[in-house]
Amino acid sequence: MKTVCFGEIMLRLSPPGYGRIAEAKSFDAYYGGAEANVAVVLAQMGIKSVYVTRLPENELGNAAAGELRRWGVDTRHIVRGGERIGVYFYERGAGSRQPKVIYDRAGSAFAMSQPEDYDWDKILDGAGWLHFSGITPALGENLIKVCKSAISAAKDRGITVSCDVNYRRALWGADKAGEVMAGILPYADVCVINEEHAGLLFGIKEERPDDGIYLDASARVAQALSQQFGCGKVAVTIRRTLSADKSRFAAVLYDKASGSASCSKIYDLEIIERIGGGDAFCAGLIYALESCMPNDYAVQFAAAACAIKHSILGDFGAMPVAEIRALADGAGRSER
Repeated sequence: MKTVCFGEIMLRLSPPGYGRIAEAKSFDAYYGGAEANVAVVLAQMGIKSVYVTRLPENELGNAAAGELRRWGVDTRHIVRGGERIGVYFYERGAGSRQPKVIYDRAGSAFAMSQPEDYDWDKILDGAGWLHFSGITPALGENLIKVCKSAISAAKDRGITVSCDVNYRRALWGADKAGEVMAGILPYADVCVINEEHAGLLFGIKEERPDDGIYLDASARVAQALSQQFGCGKVAVTIRRTLSADKSRFAAVLYDKASGSASCSKIYDLEIIERIGGGDAFCAGLIYALESCMPNDYAVQFAAAACAIKHSILGDFGAMPVAEIRALADGAGRSER
């Protein structure tokens, strides 16, 4: 069964190494975007991965589609139209200097999408899973309509729908994001959200004595989200940033059917690349659930995929399943 990922792929420009945007004389070019990153990781895991977006009919659009195909992603349903590809500039952080993102995506080909651009009957034929993130509806009222059309078509066909809430302050305010996503999540079978955004968008949070990772409290957040929106499974990710290149990460997965939550290990991450870590978690979780892994192992597998992605430069991540399993099974630096 194929997995369909829907969203915007962009051109990323980064100063070489740890250079600053303001001082850059050249930029390294990458292609990426939340759902595109998920599609690539799934393809590397052996899933039939289909990516749907809208790209201009020019060299940059061709290059973006070509990069996806290079990683084994099916691009036959990419729509062509519009004038430009979205761009973002990313400056890596180091030590006490935090990373920086500058978007240049207004008016992009994808942002100008309309519901009639996408033939969901054709796109979803033979699909078993549809994935998108909250970044997509954040791009405009037209994209909210497109997302709802895709979800409706998927639900009519009994296709599993997953949504990574993935709130971005630079794209929309918390009030608007909370309102829109509260209307979408009841139709999602699997929800992924980080702990901070659960509180910011939906007011669901647990008091903690300090900035440590308290998995029991995070499990209660996941349960509350499932109860509020009806999602069959809710994954809550927890990150504690120590510096630009060090953080701690863990996740919990709540299962509505069993009424129980499963917790991952806590990973101490030394970060080479922050971009794409959450997307790798989503891909790992999709793969695990499609492979019928038990919940306890599914969240371990997804967290391990996220941890490994932090060591890979660029938005995309090539991660063999065996490598992820090895870390999930106890290899590498982590603690319970």
